Amino acid sequence: MNESQKTPLLEIRGLTVRFGGLLAINELDLHIAEGEIFALVGPNGAGKTTVLNCINALIKPAAGSIQFAGQELLKQPAYKRAALGIGRTFQQLQLFTSMSVLDNLLTAQHAHLRSGLLMGLLPFGPGKREDARARERARETLALLGLAQYADRPAGSLPFGAQKLIGVARALVLRPRLVLLDEPAAGVPPQEVDELAASLRNWRAELGTTLLLIEHNMHIVQAVADRVCVLDYGSKLAEGEPKAVLSNPAVLEAYLGREASKQVAQAAIEVSQGVSHAES
Repeated sequence: MNESQKTPLLEIRGLTVRFGGLLAINELDLHIAEGEIFALVGPNGAGKTTVLNCINALIKPAAGSIQFAGQELLKQPAYKRAALGIGRTFQQLQLFTSMSVLDNLLTAQHAHLRSGLLMGLLPFGPGKREDARARERARETLALLGLAQYADRPAGSLPFGAQKLIGVARALVLRPRLVLLDEPAAGVPPQEVDELAASLRNWRAELGTTLLLIEHNMHIVQAVADRVCVLDYGSKLAEGEPKAVLSNPAVLEAYLGREASKQVAQAAIEVSQGVSHAES
Protein backbone atom coordinates (compact mmCIF):
# COMPACT_ATOMS: atom_id res chain seq x y z
CA MET A 1 0.00 0.00 0.00
CA ASN A 2 1.49 3.35 -1.01
CA GLU A 3 1.25 6.53 1.09
CA SER A 4 -1.74 7.96 -0.77
CA GLN A 5 -3.80 4.80 -0.11
CA LYS A 6 -3.34 4.80 3.67
CA THR A 7 -5.92 6.29 6.04
CA PRO A 8 -4.97 9.99 6.11
CA LEU A 9 -3.84 11.72 9.28
CA LEU A 10 -4.55 15.08 7.61
CA GLU A 11 -7.32 15.39 5.06
CA ILE A 12 -8.09 18.65 3.28
CA ARG A 13 -11.19 18.83 1.11
CA GLY A 14 -12.33 21.68 -1.11
CA LEU A 15 -10.19 24.27 0.72
CA THR A 16 -10.93 27.72 -0.67
CA VAL A 17 -9.40 30.99 0.52
CA ARG A 18 -10.19 34.48 -0.76
CA PHE A 19 -8.47 37.75 0.09
CA GLY A 20 -10.97 40.31 -1.12
CA GLY A 21 -11.38 39.61 -4.82
CA LEU A 22 -8.27 37.42 -4.99
CA LEU A 23 -8.76 33.66 -5.04
CA ALA A 24 -5.71 32.45 -3.09
CA ILE A 25 -6.62 28.75 -2.73
CA ASN A 26 -9.02 27.11 -5.15
CA GLU A 27 -10.86 23.99 -3.91
CA LEU A 28 -7.71 22.20 -2.81
CA ASP A 29 -7.79 18.52 -1.84
CA LEU A 30 -4.87 16.92 0.03
CA HIS A 31 -4.53 13.59 1.84
CA ILE A 32 -1.45 13.04 4.00
CA ALA A 33 -0.84 9.67 5.66
CA GLU A 34 0.51 9.23 9.18
CA GLY A 35 4.30 8.99 9.13
CA GLU A 36 4.57 10.54 5.67
CA ILE A 37 6.88 13.37 4.65
CA PHE A 38 4.77 15.46 2.28
CA ALA A 39 6.10 18.51 0.43
CA LEU A 40 4.01 21.41 -0.80
CA VAL A 41 5.91 23.36 -3.44
CA GLY A 42 5.28 26.00 -6.07
CA PRO A 43 6.32 29.45 -7.29
CA ASN A 44 6.17 32.48 -5.01
CA GLY A 45 2.57 33.44 -4.35
CA ALA A 46 1.23 29.98 -5.17
CA GLY A 47 -0.59 29.71 -1.81
CA LYS A 48 1.70 27.33 0.10
CA THR A 49 1.95 29.29 3.35
CA THR A 50 -1.76 30.09 3.16
CA VAL A 51 -2.50 26.35 3.39
CA LEU A 52 -0.36 26.04 6.54
CA ASN A 53 -2.01 29.14 8.01
CA CYS A 54 -5.43 27.54 7.51
CA ILE A 55 -4.29 24.37 9.29
CA ASN A 56 -3.16 26.18 12.44
CA ALA A 57 -5.93 28.79 12.53
CA LEU A 58 -4.07 31.91 11.35
CA ILE A 59 -6.47 32.17 8.40
CA LYS A 60 -10.14 31.22 8.20
CA PRO A 61 -10.97 29.76 4.78
CA ALA A 62 -14.05 30.73 2.80
CA ALA A 63 -15.00 27.07 2.28
CA GLY A 64 -13.76 23.54 2.72
CA SER A 65 -12.85 21.05 5.42
CA ILE A 66 -9.61 20.21 7.25
CA GLN A 67 -9.68 17.01 9.29
CA PHE A 68 -6.87 15.86 11.57
CA ALA A 69 -7.07 12.33 12.97
CA GLY A 70 -10.78 12.32 12.14
CA GLN A 71 -11.55 15.65 13.86
CA GLU A 72 -12.67 18.75 12.01
CA LEU A 73 -10.05 21.44 12.67
CA LEU A 74 -11.94 24.43 11.35
CA LYS A 75 -14.24 24.29 14.38
CA GLN A 76 -11.28 24.37 16.79
CA PRO A 77 -9.34 27.42 18.05
CA ALA A 78 -5.58 27.52 17.57
CA TYR A 79 -4.67 26.31 21.08
CA LYS A 80 -6.88 23.23 20.73
CA ARG A 81 -5.29 22.39 17.39
CA ALA A 82 -1.87 22.49 19.05
CA ALA A 83 -3.17 20.29 21.88
CA LEU A 84 -4.30 17.72 19.30
CA GLY A 85 -0.67 17.32 18.25
CA ILE A 86 0.10 19.88 15.55
CA GLY A 87 3.38 21.80 15.71
CA ARG A 88 4.82 24.43 13.39
CA THR A 89 7.98 26.25 12.42
CA PHE A 90 8.08 29.58 10.58
CA GLN A 91 10.36 31.03 7.90
CA GLN A 92 11.76 33.57 10.34
CA LEU A 93 13.85 32.25 13.23
CA GLN A 94 12.04 32.57 16.54
CA LEU A 95 14.91 31.65 18.84
CA PHE A 96 16.05 33.31 22.05
CA THR A 97 19.52 33.93 20.70
CA SER A 98 21.17 34.77 24.02
CA MET A 99 19.81 31.64 25.71
CA SER A 100 21.34 28.20 25.43
CA VAL A 101 19.99 25.76 22.88
CA LEU A 102 18.73 23.57 25.72
CA ASP A 103 16.88 26.47 27.33
CA ASN A 104 15.24 27.29 23.99
CA LEU A 105 13.74 23.79 23.96
CA LEU A 106 12.69 24.12 27.61
CA THR A 107 10.78 27.34 26.90
CA ALA A 108 8.95 25.54 24.08
CA GLN A 109 7.68 23.06 26.67
CA HIS A 110 6.83 25.61 29.36
CA ALA A 111 3.15 26.08 28.45
CA HIS A 112 2.61 22.32 28.66
CA LEU A 113 4.06 21.87 32.15
CA ARG A 114 1.47 21.24 34.88
CA SER A 115 3.44 22.65 37.81
CA GLY A 116 3.37 26.39 38.40
CA LEU A 117 6.37 28.70 38.64
CA LEU A 118 6.50 28.54 42.47
CA MET A 119 6.52 24.73 42.53
CA GLY A 120 9.24 24.75 39.89
CA LEU A 121 11.46 26.83 42.18
CA LEU A 122 11.22 24.35 45.05
CA PRO A 123 14.19 21.94 45.41
CA PHE A 124 11.82 18.95 45.58
CA GLY A 125 8.36 17.76 44.56
CA PRO A 126 6.48 17.48 41.26
CA GLY A 127 7.92 20.70 39.85
CA LYS A 128 11.47 19.37 39.96
CA ARG A 129 10.45 16.00 38.54
CA GLU A 130 8.62 17.70 35.69
CA ASP A 131 11.62 19.93 34.99
CA ALA A 132 13.88 16.87 34.89
CA ARG A 133 11.58 15.16 32.37
CA ALA A 134 11.50 18.31 30.21
CA ARG A 135 15.30 18.48 30.19
CA GLU A 136 15.55 14.81 29.30
CA ARG A 137 13.12 15.23 26.42
CA ALA A 138 15.00 18.31 25.18
CA ARG A 139 18.32 16.44 25.17
CA GLU A 140 16.75 13.44 23.42
CA THR A 141 15.35 15.74 20.74
CA LEU A 142 18.71 17.40 20.19
CA ALA A 143 20.41 14.02 19.95
CA LEU A 144 17.94 12.75 17.34
CA LEU A 145 18.58 15.85 15.22
CA GLY A 146 22.37 15.68 15.62
CA LEU A 147 22.49 18.80 17.80
CA ALA A 148 23.53 17.33 21.15
CA GLN A 149 26.95 19.01 21.03
CA TYR A 150 25.26 22.45 20.93
CA ALA A 151 23.01 21.99 24.00
CA ASP A 152 24.85 24.40 26.29
CA ARG A 153 25.89 26.96 23.69
CA PRO A 154 24.00 30.23 23.06
CA ALA A 155 21.65 29.66 20.13
CA GLY A 156 22.76 32.86 18.41
CA SER A 157 26.39 31.73 18.29
CA LEU A 158 25.71 28.79 16.00
CA PRO A 159 25.86 28.55 12.19
CA PHE A 160 22.63 29.56 10.48
CA GLY A 161 21.91 26.00 9.37
CA ALA A 162 22.13 24.78 12.96
CA GLN A 163 19.86 27.62 14.10
CA LYS A 164 17.24 26.59 11.55
CA LEU A 165 17.42 23.03 12.82
CA ILE A 166 17.01 24.26 16.41
CA GLY A 167 13.79 25.92 15.26
CA VAL A 168 12.67 22.51 14.01
CA ALA A 169 13.73 20.96 17.34
CA ARG A 170 11.54 23.47 19.24
CA ALA A 171 8.53 22.22 17.29
CA LEU A 172 9.47 18.56 17.64
CA VAL A 173 10.29 18.55 21.35
CA LEU A 174 6.58 18.35 22.21
CA ARG A 175 6.34 15.14 20.14
CA PRO A 176 3.47 16.34 17.89
CA ARG A 177 1.90 13.90 15.46
CA LEU A 178 2.12 16.47 12.65
CA VAL A 179 4.71 19.21 12.14
CA LEU A 180 4.24 22.02 9.63
CA LEU A 181 7.66 23.10 8.36
CA ASP A 182 7.74 26.47 6.61
CA GLU A 183 10.85 26.50 4.39
CA PRO A 184 13.27 24.76 6.78
CA ALA A 185 16.12 25.07 4.26
CA ALA A 186 15.66 28.81 3.56
CA GLY A 187 19.00 30.56 4.04
CA VAL A 188 20.79 27.33 4.94
CA PRO A 189 24.21 27.05 3.21
CA PRO A 190 24.28 24.33 0.51
CA GLN A 191 26.83 22.28 2.44
CA GLU A 192 24.44 22.08 5.41
CA VAL A 193 21.28 21.13 3.47
CA ASP A 194 22.23 17.44 3.36
CA GLU A 195 22.65 17.44 7.15
CA LEU A 196 19.20 18.99 7.52
CA ALA A 197 17.68 16.37 5.21
CA ALA A 198 19.37 13.53 7.10
CA SER A 199 18.09 14.91 10.42
CA LEU A 200 14.49 15.05 9.17
CA ARG A 201 14.67 11.52 7.78
CA ASN A 202 16.18 10.27 11.05
CA TRP A 203 13.42 11.90 13.10
CA ARG A 204 10.71 10.31 10.98
CA ALA A 205 12.43 6.92 11.17
CA GLU A 206 12.78 7.08 14.96
CA LEU A 207 9.38 8.48 15.95
CA GLY A 208 7.13 8.26 12.88
CA THR A 209 6.22 11.95 13.01
CA THR A 210 4.27 13.21 9.99
CA LEU A 211 5.92 16.19 8.30
CA LEU A 212 4.26 18.66 5.96
CA LEU A 213 6.84 21.03 4.55
CA ILE A 214 6.74 23.88 2.11
CA GLU A 215 10.06 24.45 0.43
CA HIS A 216 11.76 26.12 -2.53
CA ASN A 217 14.92 24.02 -2.27
CA MET A 218 14.23 21.12 -4.62
CA HIS A 219 17.31 19.26 -3.43
CA ILE A 220 15.88 18.75 0.04
CA VAL A 221 12.42 18.02 -1.38
CA GLN A 222 13.79 15.19 -3.49
CA ALA A 223 15.93 13.97 -0.59
CA VAL A 224 13.20 13.69 2.05
CA ALA A 225 9.69 13.80 0.56
CA ASP A 226 7.59 10.70 -0.03
CA ARG A 227 5.13 12.71 -2.10
CA VAL A 228 4.96 16.22 -3.53
CA CYS A 229 2.08 18.52 -4.43
CA VAL A 230 2.75 21.50 -6.71
CA LEU A 231 0.54 24.56 -6.34
CA ASP A 232 0.20 27.27 -8.97
CA TYR A 233 -2.08 30.27 -8.38
CA GLY A 234 -3.78 28.38 -5.55
CA SER A 235 -4.66 25.31 -7.60
CA LYS A 236 -3.11 21.85 -7.60
CA LEU A 237 -0.90 21.48 -10.67
CA ALA A 238 0.57 18.02 -10.01
CA GLU A 239 0.92 15.48 -7.21
CA GLY A 240 2.91 12.29 -6.77
CA GLU A 241 6.44 11.02 -6.20
CA PRO A 242 9.10 13.78 -6.31
CA LYS A 243 11.06 12.55 -9.33
CA ALA A 244 7.99 12.29 -11.56
CA VAL A 245 6.34 15.49 -10.38
CA LEU A 246 9.40 17.72 -10.57
CA SER A 247 10.15 16.59 -14.12
CA ASN A 248 6.57 17.27 -15.28
CA PRO A 249 6.62 19.82 -18.16
CA ALA A 250 3.71 21.76 -16.64
CA VAL A 251 5.60 22.05 -13.36
CA LEU A 252 8.77 23.20 -15.12
CA GLU A 253 6.75 25.82 -16.99
CA ALA A 254 5.17 27.09 -13.76
CA TYR A 255 8.59 27.47 -12.16
CA LEU A 256 10.69 28.58 -15.12
CA GLY A 257 8.31 29.99 -17.72
CA ARG A 258 7.35 28.48 -21.04
CA GLU A 259 10.55 29.13 -23.03
CA ALA A 260 12.91 28.10 -20.24
CA SER A 261 10.93 24.91 -19.62
CA LYS A 262 11.22 24.04 -23.33
CA GLN A 263 14.98 24.51 -23.12
CA VAL A 264 15.18 22.26 -20.03
CA ALA A 265 13.07 19.59 -21.74
CA GLN A 266 15.21 19.77 -24.90
CA ALA A 267 18.38 19.52 -22.84
CA ALA A 268 16.99 16.44 -21.08
CA ILE A 269 16.25 14.84 -24.48
CA GLU A 270 19.76 15.60 -25.73
CA VAL A 271 21.31 14.18 -22.58
CA SER A 272 19.17 11.06 -22.90
CA GLN A 273 20.14 10.63 -26.57
CA GLY A 274 23.79 11.14 -25.70
CA VAL A 275 23.58 8.40 -23.10
CA SER A 276 21.86 6.08 -25.58
CA HIS A 277 24.52 6.68 -28.23
CA ALA A 278 27.29 6.08 -25.68
CA GLU A 279 25.71 2.82 -24.60
CA SER A 280 25.33 1.63 -28.20
